[in-house]
Amino acid sequence: MNIENVSRLRGSEDIWLNAAFEMLRESGIEAVKVMPLAKELGLTRTSFYWHFTDRDELLEAMIKGWERKNTGNLVKQTTGFAETITEAMFNVFDCWLDEKLFDARLDLAIRNWARNNNALQKRLDLADAKRGQALFEMFKRFGYEDAEAKARSMTVIYTQIGYISMDVRENLEERVSRMPDYIAVFTGKTPLNSEFERFKTRHRAILDRG
Repeated sequence: MNIENVSRLRGSEDIWLNAAFEMLRESGIEAVKVMPLAKELGLTRTSFYWHFTDRDELLEAMIKGWERKNTGNLVKQTTGFAETITEAMFNVFDCWLDEKLFDARLDLAIRNWARNNNALQKRLDLADAKRGQALFEMFKRFGYEDAEAKARSMTVIYTQIGYISMDVRENLEERVSRMPDYIAVFTGKTPLNSEFERFKTRHRAILDRG
């Protein structure tokens, strides 16, 4: 059997992880098990062990992937180039439109999982703290005093956690149309039309798909 055929039979680490993430999103952590994953992928149970020692190692890889993607990208977005706080907030709002940056369904699934997992809850609390600190530092860069920067950063975090936890579903065009008003609430400043237009332009492909 050639290397290509062996690889196809074993799958890859990313294939197993992506299937596990989707199972977590759809059915919760109790559904994420080796045999159902193997059946979903059309692979053997044995092939799983070429990539992970056991289910616990898979779960750890999932948590690290969530930390890297959702928290890592949100923190990165707070440091992007911006001339105004409202432009900086649009950079953060990139996360709410682009699933390649931030997976809201995964965030909800992780939060649900953490309800019955104290170790994960601690990591979730740390992730929220990192996100809040990054937003706090972003507000500070634009001249907000500590107390106001803290209040505004936590308002952003708590709003987004609530938005995710409520699993809000809304028309994409309607959601985007509200974003300048959300930013005005979060920052105390009205975004420039040019900032909003640049935001929509960089997400044109997503918006066109609706």
